[in-house]
Amino acid sequence: MPELPEVEAARRAIEDNCLGKKITRVIIADDTKVIDGISASDFQNSIIGKTIVSACRKGKNLWLELDSPPFPSFQFGMAGAIYIKGVAVTKYKRSAVKESEEWPSKYSKFFIELDDGLEVSFTDKRRFAKVRLLENPVSVRPISELGPDALLEPMTVDEFATSLAKKKMTIKPLLLDQGYISGIGNWIADEVLYQVSELLTLKRLRSSVSSM
Repeated sequence: MPELPEVEAARRAIEDNCLGKKITRVIIADDTKVIDGISASDFQNSIIGKTIVSACRKGKNLWLELDSPPFPSFQFGMAGAIYIKGVAVTKYKRSAVKESEEWPSKYSKFFIELDDGLEVSFTDKRRFAKVRLLENPVSVRPISELGPDALLEPMTVDEFATSLAKKKMTIKPLLLDQGYISGIGNWIADEVLYQVSELLTLKRLRSSVSSM
């Protein structure tokens, strides 16, 4: 599923291409499983004419800060992806839709056109994502319950060691706990543990050589 790198890539693409531009057209899918807590028509009417001020992320959640609330918020689920027409955006392989398909894709749940003609779509092929319209995304679940972001709010080595010492669980489930550190998923956790294992092995080898 999409993890921190894919969501951060989407955030940066929006930041690079969409800030300061006004939303002139909106299409919200009539899909109450993905569009959460608001009708498609109310969603559309709430953001049309607004200007995108910034693109924000915490963990695997993305939201667009507009010139006034409410703000569109995206929880990517298992296959959510951001597309910007004409702009390459890194995405999880299984999230991708074919470029030959119609635009916006039949999987599009959120589509906007900006005042310079640029078009942005959030797609979800598997319908496990959530798209919400929130007054303050950081004050409500799931973002309000997240731990520090693994990229934007990294712990120091000493802070991490002190924190680990207080935990009574195995390391991988702890790394996957979004309330502990947000943004780490399965493959990142595996990579972290592999790198730690390699470092410990190297340390043991150096210790053995020095004791000879």
